[in-house]
Amino acid sequence: MIGKTLRTLAAAAAVLCLALPALAQTPVKFTLDWKFEGPAAPYFIAAAKGYFKQAGLDVTIDSGNGSSGAVNRVATGAYDIGFADINSLIEFNAQNPDKALKAVFMVYDYPPFAIFSLKKANITKPADLAGKTLGAPIFDAPRKTFSAFAKAVNLDPASVTWQTMDPPLREPMLIRGDVNAISGFYFTSLLNLEKAGVKAEDLNIFKYPDFGVKLYGNAIIVSPEMAKKPELVKGFLAAVAKGWKEAIADPKAAIAFVKEKDGLIDAALEEKRLKLCVDMCIATPYVKENGMGGVDPARLAKAIEEASISFGLKTTPKPEQVFDSSFMPDKDARKVF
Repeated sequence: MIGKTLRTLAAAAAVLCLALPALAQTPVKFTLDWKFEGPAAPYFIAAAKGYFKQAGLDVTIDSGNGSSGAVNRVATGAYDIGFADINSLIEFNAQNPDKALKAVFMVYDYPPFAIFSLKKANITKPADLAGKTLGAPIFDAPRKTFSAFAKAVNLDPASVTWQTMDPPLREPMLIRGDVNAISGFYFTSLLNLEKAGVKAEDLNIFKYPDFGVKLYGNAIIVSPEMAKKPELVKGFLAAVAKGWKEAIADPKAAIAFVKEKDGLIDAALEEKRLKLCVDMCIATPYVKENGMGGVDPARLAKAIEEASISFGLKTTPKPEQVFDSSFMPDKDARKVF
């Protein structure tokens, strides 16, 4: 009888022990910068395979409506962690010094910023943009940082005229000839143009990094409250790096996790988007050598200066006011290639 009681107690203790990790999960709200598309796959991988849970996190992933929106969501405390353009963060901090945020993990070592034109427009080099009309939404990151591109190619930014439109009209207006060129994310506008029947070989594309622009792209940002939980942030970042490593190794399998979240996506299209994103923004010499997530201090200082000039800031933030590397997982955990 005693033996049976002991076995019952032992079994109950075992069940309790198994239940404890579930009880210890910390809820975390994570906002993307945009819709559930190919580049979101690594986060869904980390959630579906339990990488976040292994770090003690119960992560909810929501779509976004732009980097500025993602920064605001985190700054207000509505979200604990976000994925947003670091240049939008710099602009936000300048306008809201009392709510300033920091990036903690650089995802896009190169920004996906680009200028597109049809070859028939005969814009074969950046200097040919002078006197032309460019189109983009008012909040478009490549448009807002165009002065950094212009400075890199010795072009007077005032020599171009900007026309504003809603995002869905950007590529159609280029095709119709309403504007001479557009700015946009490389892996977004290119695919939109191809979907509309324009072949890549019929385009001239100026990618900002190809012309010496030092700007960084999207990064993981955290709320001040979340920053007070360093071990949880480190665990989140390690899970993200693991998700990216798997997505890079097998893009097709990665998109299946996005498809589970949004059954309406075009899997082939999103696989291509993910590959374009990796090729331009992540598979850089720096990331291949140092792993994902970190920044080069000297380049970061130049990137902040470029962003500050683009936004007309009165003072240029110091790198430590923009990026905090203290939450970074070790180098081996960040190796994605």
